[in-house]
Amino acid sequence: MVLIGIAFLLPLAWIVLASVDDKATLSVRLPQVWTAENFTEILNPKDTFRPLWNSAVISLGTAALTVIVAILAAYPLSRYSMRFNKGFMYTVLFGTCLPITAMMVPVYTLFVSFKLLDSLPGTITFMAATSLPMAIWMMKNFMDSVPVSLEEASWVDGASSMKALWRIVVPLMKPGIAVVFIFVFTGAWGNFFVPFILLFSPENQPAAVAIYNFFGTNGSIAYGKLAAFSIIYSLPALLLYVITQLRSGNSFAMSGAVKG
Repeated sequence: MVLIGIAFLLPLAWIVLASVDDKATLSVRLPQVWTAENFTEILNPKDTFRPLWNSAVISLGTAALTVIVAILAAYPLSRYSMRFNKGFMYTVLFGTCLPITAMMVPVYTLFVSFKLLDSLPGTITFMAATSLPMAIWMMKNFMDSVPVSLEEASWVDGASSMKALWRIVVPLMKPGIAVVFIFVFTGAWGNFFVPFILLFSPENQPAAVAIYNFFGTNGSIAYGKLAAFSIIYSLPALLLYVITQLRSGNSFAMSGAVKG
């Protein structure tokens, strides 16, 4: 296990050390000259700020849209017993098994027909659709843990099903929603293939695609800048995870709410 751990830590060590090495190579080594020049050279709108902004727009938009639709889809599956529930859930599960590479040919044709190529909203919509199957499964499992008795009490007070969903169920499953949000966000944040196919202009390309700017056309690679960009690229997703963990707290402890 120690050897496996070291094998996984070596690439991380290379990223950290290469980012502060003025002559970085593929070798994991201590820099002879420590420098912050790799960071200062990439901190500009063209190389870093614009791609990171596009990644944030795509990832946040995809995660928010997926969470909202997943909540609405999971609610009837969790609260109502219907004949087609099991078949529908297995169909949703089948959707998680479809390879994205096989889907891109008809999706590309569809985007051409609707003139959605090189469109951030179109890309967000498609990425949300591909994230929905797993999100619905996860959201239903979290929603099953919320006691139905709480909703029944609100129905007695005159609340509708939708009002009970947003006022009772959703606040009690915030940690579950956070898990789904982070799952979708990180998937969209690191997605290279879909934006690479659907987005052409450099103004719309996210950081996952823009990172290839550090690979030269003649085979040369700016290792130091690549490592520095990789560190900056990983920080937003890590920060989101930490903030979500701190804000979630123990809000899944619902025993007091049931007794009340």
